[in-house]
This record gives sequence, C-alpha cells and structure tokens, in this order.
Amino acid sequence: MSRIGLLPIAIPQDTEVKIDGSEVVVRGSKGELRRRFHPNISIAFKDGYLIVTRPSDSKIHRSLHGLTRSLLANMVRGVSEGFEKVLEINGVGYRAQKTDDKLLLQVGYTNPVEFSPPPGISITVEGTNRIRVTGIDKEAVGEAAARIRMARPPDSYKGKGIKYFEEKLHLKPGKSGKISKK
Repeated sequence: MSRIGLLPIAIPQDTEVKIDGSEVVVRGSKGELRRRFHPNISIAFKDGYLIVTRPSDSKIHRSLHGLTRSLLANMVRGVSEGFEKVLEINGVGYRAQKTDDKLLLQVGYTNPVEFSPPPGISITVEGTNRIRVTGIDKEAVGEAAARIRMARPPDSYKGKGIKYFEEKLHLKPGKSGKISKK
C-alpha cells in the first residue's frame, strides 16, 4: 500500500475544492489552480478532507496513487500559503536588481542576464545578493528558481555563482603547488 497515497489531505477553512470527474479546481486566498488527473484514480471530498483511492494494486495504479495525492496536497498548500524559493548570489561584483517586471543579473558576463518571470510568479530582490521567488504553483516556482540558478551555477572551487539559500556547497581543494627542491 502507498503510505503517501493513503494520507488524507486536510482542507483549510478559506479553501474551496471543486471536483469534476478527473479535473480538480482548488480556490484559496492566494488564487486558483486547476489540474486534470488520471481518470482511473478517484478523488473524493469527505468531512473536510480529500481522499485519493486507486482501483487495483497494479504497478501503474500504485505509482499514480501517491503522485496524485502529492500533487493535490501541493495545490491545496499553494492556494492557501504559497511556495517560496530563496537564491543567494556570491562573488565579487555579482549582483541582482529588479527593473519593472524583469530581473537583471550581473554575474561575470559582459552583458547582464535578463530574466522575465512566467505568469503567476513574483520575484523580489533583497539587497543586491538575495532573490526571492514566490508563487502558488510549486512546479512553476521551482522551475523559475532553477532557470535563475542556471545563469551562473556555483563554482566548485571558489563558490562564486547563484545558489539556493539552504544549499551547502562542498568546495574542492585546488591544485597543490610544486614542491621545490633545495
């Protein structure tokens, strides 16, 4: 049995869930998300909880059971609380600034790197070296943060570049100098 798929999803007070066959619409204080799920997996709303069930123990149904429950839980959490990723820029002369709706990154290239956030994603810059990506869709927030990080991933020797705030870098030791003969 799927341990994740069996867990019920608690629906907060300010969140509304509408199930129409295999399509689920979740509305909350932050916005609205809709998603179509596999038709074999059934989703029911009982006593303030969403329950996900599968028709059989076949491999495909077992894998879809936990996936469907996780995606639904992310939708409910996203419209009620939202998701956030924080990125940090390390390096001399590396900085970020927000202009209109675009993010300008100066990370060691001759020209600044421009990043336009997708719809539903907001980007704020704190100081010159911290970027906060927020939104209600967990996948879109993670994708936007990964695209920003790809502009200059952290260097494995000096640690310069864009990294996630909670990411721990393991720096490699540099080359050893030649031992001079005396």
